[in-house]
Amino acid sequence: MLREDLRNVAIIAHVDHGKTTLVNEMLAQGGVFRDNQQVQDRVMDSGDLERERGITILAKNTSAHYKGVKINIVDTPGHADFSGEVERVLKMVNGALILVDAAEGPLPQTRFVMQKALQLGLKLIIVINKVDRPDARIDEVVEEMQLLMMDLDATDEQLESPIVYCCGRQGTASLTPDKQEENLNPLFDTILETIPPMDMDVDGAGQLLVSCIDYNEFVGRIGIGRIERGVIRANEPVSVCNFNEPKVRTNQRIVNLYQIEGLERVPVQSAQAGDIVVFSGIDGLTIGDTVCEPSKVEPAEFVQIEEPTVEMTFSVNDSPFAGKEGKFVTSRQLRDRLYKELLRDVSLRVNDTEYTDSFRVCGRGEMHLSILIETMRREGYEFQVSTPKVLYKEIDGVRHEPIERFVADVPEDMTGPVFSAMGNRKGTLVHMNAVGNRMRLEFTVPSRGLFGYKSEFLTDTKGQGIMNTIFFEYEPYKGDMQRRNTGSLVAFETGEAVTYGLFNAQGRGNLFITPGTPVYQGMVVGYTNLADDINVNVCKTKHLTNTRSSSSDDALTLVPVSKMSLEECLEFIADDELLEVTPKSLRIRKRILDSELRAKARFKEKNK
Repeated sequence: MLREDLRNVAIIAHVDHGKTTLVNEMLAQGGVFRDNQQVQDRVMDSGDLERERGITILAKNTSAHYKGVKINIVDTPGHADFSGEVERVLKMVNGALILVDAAEGPLPQTRFVMQKALQLGLKLIIVINKVDRPDARIDEVVEEMQLLMMDLDATDEQLESPIVYCCGRQGTASLTPDKQEENLNPLFDTILETIPPMDMDVDGAGQLLVSCIDYNEFVGRIGIGRIERGVIRANEPVSVCNFNEPKVRTNQRIVNLYQIEGLERVPVQSAQAGDIVVFSGIDGLTIGDTVCEPSKVEPAEFVQIEEPTVEMTFSVNDSPFAGKEGKFVTSRQLRDRLYKELLRDVSLRVNDTEYTDSFRVCGRGEMHLSILIETMRREGYEFQVSTPKVLYKEIDGVRHEPIERFVADVPEDMTGPVFSAMGNRKGTLVHMNAVGNRMRLEFTVPSRGLFGYKSEFLTDTKGQGIMNTIFFEYEPYKGDMQRRNTGSLVAFETGEAVTYGLFNAQGRGNLFITPGTPVYQGMVVGYTNLADDINVNVCKTKHLTNTRSSSSDDALTLVPVSKMSLEECLEFIADDELLEVTPKSLRIRKRILDSELRAKARFKEKNK
């Protein structure tokens, strides 16, 4: 049966190319909002972190109606670290809108998501977005997209994919680059014409593939997926199987069944093949599971998700300030929360270690793990994390490491520092071309070489540079590389930082803290340009004498400090340091707090 009344499409693109803004306008023109309804920008970015950072972290499902056809839309993340979200939701759709910025053109994540869509044989529509930009270079971007598709071995049919020119913010589209229509009707018409109705077996035994997992404290795990065959009904017995596991769970039951209408989940009693549904009632549900009628238990094949490339150790906070600011502080609570995250995040890996209070967490990149850390601290968790490290592989007896495709967009007169930095980080220039009055530099560079580079890159380019990275492949180990060329200023005693102590310490380097900040021995309070660490006493006060009072000298002037964000802290910490994370504070500390024991350990390490 052809589902003429339904289309399932995903919107995929590089970060900041306008996916969520375009979806906002598609919903507005698709009859989801009332005429007088006040709607916030990027309504699909519902999470606090998503709205604060202006990025999409989790894939979201919505729908709009056009000419009697329901269009299920999946809004996906654009950042490379969340590409696992893109990979799995592509199994729910049979077509994709590939968005690309009219000025920036295709970037690393554009290449990645297009490659996945081509491999699955999806029907593609190329959307050139932000055509109203004054620096738009529409013809060049169209040519770059065609060259990219050829490079990815697209079929002749895929190379003929239609092109739509849009301005997502204004809600307009056109089939020609010269003049925009008054609405998005050209885009909607192209979706109906290009993406064919799904040919589904409606009469067969019910089969539903789970592509996403949500969680609710009241109903437990919530599955989201597309019905591959037959009809799925609420309150009827089902079996659960998985393509990668032989075990079948019987006597299960879907208690609640919903379809997505706009931004709402509408309860239904049944849904048929092709529909994207939301359901609850099955315990132990995971991404990739198949829910079937008991009469025909047949698992559907699920996509192979790319492996993680970065690992960190999450452990219980054991600093002198432990337990003062957090609500959840024990190893059991930390372990339960990390394993709970596996239910939603298919790209994450969590393993126990030989220590009961430490856990090995692997993800796609620093941002992938930093979002998890930030989410947990907002929930009230207190813990500490180690330096990010890359995951190596042994291939044919040779040690291989992950390599990133690094793209820098910088002014013409600022390419020198980037070349110098990439040389120090074992990077190899792949491509270089002019884009307007800027240069686009493309390198392949070891993932570990990019740790901590973002802040240096922004400094080198005076804040005018744009950098993007995505995993490329594993290559033989490139050799040793220095992670950080600065030392730490380490607090010598426990107490409260005072102006006099900070004034004396700031001559040794740059400080992170202000007067009144509680500190403990072994806590990092700043950094020095020297390679070695320096112990400083920021709690030192001026003593009274019989010749002058403590306040008789001139007022002490402190250099303003810059408060580091979570990502900057993760970039900064050295191998012998940890980041203490609490709901209220971020503190960098040495693994060994005592200065004498730390010096002995360093001496032993040098003389191994």
